[in-house]
Amino acid sequence: MCIGLVVLYTERLEACRDFYAGLGLTFQREQHGEGPEHYAAVLGEGMVLELYPASAARPATGSLRLGLVVSAKDAAVARPARPAGRQLVTDPDGRTVELLVR
Repeated sequence: MCIGLVVLYTERLEACRDFYAGLGLTFQREQHGEGPEHYAAVLGEGMVLELYPASAARPATGSLRLGLVVSAKDAAVARPARPAGRQLVTDPDGRTVELLVR
């Protein structure tokens, strides 16, 4: 068993997209039916990370710690470039992201 989907709800959709893209993720804009436009990135082994705009029905995702493993090649082109090793960074909503650059 593995995690296939993580959805983050945010009031700062574009800022979060820029932050996670800066870590090396490639996002596509999506919209399913009448649902809101959002961003989706496919990670290794098919896991999907989606960023959705927060709403009254779906408030911003609160306290969460997310762990991402990034290849050294992808980390070298990230903005800013990331050295090998484990790092803690904070996204625009204040969520802690544990980044492991291999």
